[in-house]
Amino acid sequence: MTGDEMDRRHFLSSFLGGVTVPLALPCIAQASTLTGRRLILVELSGANDGLNTVVPIGDDRYFEMRPTLALGPADTIRIDRDVALHRALRPLIAAWQADDLAIVQGLGHEGQTRSHFIAIDQWQTGGQGDRGWLTEDIGRLPKVEERDALGISLDGELGPLRSTDGGWISLTSFAQAHTAPVPFAARSRINAAQNPALSILQGRSRQLDQTLRAIAEKIDRERPTRMEPIVAGPIGQQATMAARLIAAGVDAPVLKIKIDGFDTHENQLWRHADRLDLLGTALAGLRHRLILSGHWDSTLIMTYSEFGRRVAENGSGGTDHGAAAPHFLLGGGVRGGLRGVAPDLGALVDGDVGFTIDYRALYDRVLADWFGIPDNRFISVRRPDLDGLFRA
Repeated sequence: MTGDEMDRRHFLSSFLGGVTVPLALPCIAQASTLTGRRLILVELSGANDGLNTVVPIGDDRYFEMRPTLALGPADTIRIDRDVALHRALRPLIAAWQADDLAIVQGLGHEGQTRSHFIAIDQWQTGGQGDRGWLTEDIGRLPKVEERDALGISLDGELGPLRSTDGGWISLTSFAQAHTAPVPFAARSRINAAQNPALSILQGRSRQLDQTLRAIAEKIDRERPTRMEPIVAGPIGQQATMAARLIAAGVDAPVLKIKIDGFDTHENQLWRHADRLDLLGTALAGLRHRLILSGHWDSTLIMTYSEFGRRVAENGSGGTDHGAAAPHFLLGGGVRGGLRGVAPDLGALVDGDVGFTIDYRALYDRVLADWFGIPDNRFISVRRPDLDGLFRA
């Protein structure tokens, strides 16, 4: 390895801090090339409380079932006659006023489990198989020449980017993958040509090395105009990385970031406010930087979480695992506003709000209307009330 190669790797590792940089399918890159668009997925890990995020401030039953956790006018920002946002989300009001923020209400599905592991897997795969919900349909597009990093998870977990057709490697393990095959072959006196598994590992190592070089070179050229970091904890760091990768011209149609800490069984008032403050600051900062770099209109940001939380508060000043919840779509190509039907607090199911939109109907719209794949795996749950989510 030359000195330049070592310096380049050191810079890239320092920039990304050892998080996962996966390779997505070449066909995902074609989706981005054909539409000029990208998607940033934002995982709210732990199950976000939708009722204290998008607050039904006009419904007396909300206050009755949450005598200490209900948020009043002083704790919220009204966005509609009967709906308000948690005041910690104030940084997103500019996007709301610019018609860049859509809130899709009542997202969930039949047979909702309260298991974190099972529920997040359903959201990440679309409830079918072990592949990310994006990959199967986008994989049907004709193959194109390989891009830089074609899919990047900046939180170290692949989640919805899992695919049997792609190679997904973290930077922390990349050095081992790059150097291990040859010494192993030498020690074992194994010819890679006679060992298919070893040959595949070496081939992927070379592919990853070329990809990381291309990313590092683009980032290196962008360094003189490095943007100020978004100060919002780990999600702020990830959002800054995403903005820098995009500004540097790294071809990555799908990015993923995450914020932890939404499992608020106790002391929810301050814990939830803290999480939403970091989320709002990170997304507003990302929006600002994408506007400056000219990529806001071609970027869609979408939040998701494993489920919502119960309507009634528990005895520990928190809420337990629930079902449906609202989620956010942000971007210059988004038609903002409230979408869907808010769950009826007078028609609870086992203490949970019932879902009014199957979450996969939103996936259908992202694939069909954002990436231009109308005949996708979620067409059977298509919802007319989600028409026009995106600008032409």
